[in-house]
Amino acid sequence: MKRRTFLPTLAAFFCSLLITVSCAQSTPQADAPAEGAADAPVTATAGEPIKMGYSNWAGWWPWAVAEEEGLFEKNGANVELIWFDGYLESMQALAAGQLDANGQTLNDTISFAADAVNGMVAVLVNDNSAGNDKVIAAEGINTVADLAGKTVALEEGVVGDFLLTLALEDAGLSRDAVEIKNLETGAAAAAFAAGQVDGFAGWVPFWETALSREGSQEILTSEEYPGAIPDLLVASQKLIDTRPEQVQALVNTWFDVLAFIDENPEQANAIMAKRASVSDEEFEKYTKGTKIFTLDENLEAFSAGGDDMKYMPYSAQKMADFMVEVGFISEAPDLETILDDQFVQAYAAQK
Repeated sequence: MKRRTFLPTLAAFFCSLLITVSCAQSTPQADAPAEGAADAPVTATAGEPIKMGYSNWAGWWPWAVAEEEGLFEKNGANVELIWFDGYLESMQALAAGQLDANGQTLNDTISFAADAVNGMVAVLVNDNSAGNDKVIAAEGINTVADLAGKTVALEEGVVGDFLLTLALEDAGLSRDAVEIKNLETGAAAAAFAAGQVDGFAGWVPFWETALSREGSQEILTSEEYPGAIPDLLVASQKLIDTRPEQVQALVNTWFDVLAFIDENPEQANAIMAKRASVSDEEFEKYTKGTKIFTLDENLEAFSAGGDDMKYMPYSAQKMADFMVEVGFISEAPDLETILDDQFVQAYAAQK
């Protein structure tokens, strides 16, 4: 499962259209959402299906339940749900206008925002990473502070790097206190497992490779930094402008999915595990490290509640500043345009 990484530009993508989705079709202009728009119709809206991508991350597996149990149709969502084996490819497809919506992280949405032909806007928080991202260290390195002067293998600019940087700051150290060995995440885990570096930062399942090294141990997980790694439903601005009722239908569907999972856990878990092609043991492990967000947690995350990572306006600014500082992006996008809680708010008002 490769996730949370991107190409600096889309040039390579346009030269290699190997993704199995067709270019998004233009859609008719829709009226602005009327009051009570959260009340979705019981039949799917006419018109071209919206193309929605998702990939192999526990917080996005529930969309398979929506498809299997007819919950999109129940909420009036006319959706072509597209599974991507590679997370990177799903982001590229949304940025290139080949998808109308996609499951992706906040940091990657910030990374791609400037190049997205139809804009990128987070409309829903699916989950927060709550242990699925880790920093692993060699024997004798027991804390983040112990990494000072050591070499850590990671993929620069992505969530493992960001998580480590937050922890170093809390330990009174800068990112410069460690020597960063910039490698693709799988290669970084392999380098650590082979004893070539002192630490590794990355996500599941790569930290399992890292932990195969004798004496290795986790010294930090994303559970310690709520809000640092939000996983989202991101829609194009074009979809929001032209078919807002369909964005609302997607948001409504998500909360119906959560209710279905709560009422039918065994049935829902079987659907998700099959879609993800994971064993029962892996399913339990990966979902345990994923904090699925309720409606109230969505409302809180979108709010400008203060200087805390659990509030996305604040965490987005921290992420953007970090990515500019390490040279991952040249400048921060307009962060106010990539967070839109109107659809979550409409659902809450209905309830």
